[in-house]
Amino acid sequence: MKSAPDLRLGFCRDCLAEQKAEVRRCHRCGSPRLVYHAELYQLSLAHVDCDAFYAAVEKRDNPELLDKPVIIGGGKRGVVSTACYIARINGVRSAMPMFKALEACPEAIVIPPNMEKYAKVGREVRQMMQDLTPLVQPLSIDEAFLDLAGTERLHHDPPARILARFAKRVEAEIAITVSIGLSYCKFLAKVGSDLQKPRGFSVVGRQEAIEFLASRPVTTIWGVGKAFATKLETDGIRKIGQLQTMEESDLMRRYGSMGQRLYRLSRGIDDRDVHANDPAKSVSAETTFFEDISRHEELVPILRRLSEKVSARLKKQSVAGYTVVLKLKTADFKSRTRNRRLEDPTQLADRIFRTGLSMLERETDGSRFRLIGVGVTELCDPARADPRDLVDQGAARRAAAEAAMDRLRDRFGKGAVETGYTFGGRRRDQ
Repeated sequence: MKSAPDLRLGFCRDCLAEQKAEVRRCHRCGSPRLVYHAELYQLSLAHVDCDAFYAAVEKRDNPELLDKPVIIGGGKRGVVSTACYIARINGVRSAMPMFKALEACPEAIVIPPNMEKYAKVGREVRQMMQDLTPLVQPLSIDEAFLDLAGTERLHHDPPARILARFAKRVEAEIAITVSIGLSYCKFLAKVGSDLQKPRGFSVVGRQEAIEFLASRPVTTIWGVGKAFATKLETDGIRKIGQLQTMEESDLMRRYGSMGQRLYRLSRGIDDRDVHANDPAKSVSAETTFFEDISRHEELVPILRRLSEKVSARLKKQSVAGYTVVLKLKTADFKSRTRNRRLEDPTQLADRIFRTGLSMLERETDGSRFRLIGVGVTELCDPARADPRDLVDQGAARRAAAEAAMDRLRDRFGKGAVETGYTFGGRRRDQ
């Protein structure tokens, strides 16, 4: 087995040659992509994030797009799913309304998302991760945590070099790029993967954690979004270093359980393990409309279609859920979220739809909506789902009808059969 590299060494990310001093370029290949760190060969927890994933796949498949700004999204009425780095330089950001994105970068090429293609590429990258370690915890289609502790004997290299080889393999075989954060905990590995995008490789060690975090904004901490950051700023707290001077009891008194998170993460304390195949917390579907919709009768068939999508995903994943969540976004981008907990968990489109419909009826007050979504949370084993309803005598008939529809769709395709709610209606959603 290859002996462990000297702790004083770094290496070149392109040719993997070990570097004996902190020089600007590799002594073997001349590359400037060198990595040095005092804890480089002691760290084993990584976060891997594909760079501008959807856009990168589209550019890979169409070389004419390589030097052009590309936005993946749902047309003028949708939002940006992903923007390539050329578009980002012009001010385009993920989740930005498409009309604002095109104002910032009018020359951008907009491509509708092809989720089936992206999922296929995501699975290819995931398999490469699993070739390194069984401890791969996906966060989304294009990012995951990896724990490479104990893999040095198998791969004859420390985790840092294993990850560099992995990044080179992804570029060579899949023709997209990844950024990597290497640390001793999930929080700092995730922060690290964002530092040098694209094609980044950042190392955050235990000894430097507090100093590294001190100058960063509080929004670096998971769970500190825009609203909570505003609350902290009202209290005079803008930087993580300010949290580092505060007592845990004081932070919990001010901010409840979130105070404990602020205390721990501000000090780089994160003892969460990497769990392979971590279960999803919810299953949902949503759509953005081509034109704002206010009429209840137009929203109902869209809600029905979304409920059927959610139901199909629950059944495919062999899970059920207790709580139905309705999501709406108004024309002025204000969100409304409503939820209702069921007595028994469900997989059925009928129950999801009827529960969502009862919440929707209270929200159709003349407001114009640009988005609607429905989902199921509190996921559990489907064995407990949808017992016979002794009160609603029609529920059993509807469940049987739904099962028959599922069989027809499995055999002849999703469009083989429709309910009266969706049949023949003009599509207003994307």
